[in-house]
Amino acid sequence: MSEEEFKKIIESLKADLKIYDEMIKEVSADMIAEGFTEYPVFIATEHDVKIGELIIDKNDMAGTYNVYATTIDEMVETKLILETKKNDFIKAYKDPKKFMCVMLATEKLASFIFVPFAKSSGNEEEDYLNN
Repeated sequence: MSEEEFKKIIESLKADLKIYDEMIKEVSADMIAEGFTEYPVFIATEHDVKIGELIIDKNDMAGTYNVYATTIDEMVETKLILETKKNDFIKAYKDPKKFMCVMLATEKLASFIFVPFAKSSGNEEEDYLNN
């Protein structure tokens, strides 16, 4: 994959996450508060996947990516994360109150990224761009 293709994918993801930010933050907080997991993971993909629960349908939001909510344990069960790498993943995991953990899965790329949630100063565009 060229650097230009990579940048295009990341920019389209950033555009969607700017719209999805509050919804993902709320689901993340609920997953933790209700005891489902301490490590929420959100899968952003252009296609349907058989892991997690669909929380954002790209067609309903005029976006590029569907977003599925899952847990690190489900990712280990489905072998998306090896059991031997689970502790490494947990060590790398950032504060879920400040960051969303996103597994970006496209035909050309699969990668985990941590994206800061927008701050809530009232100006969402300014907050997102400053993160």
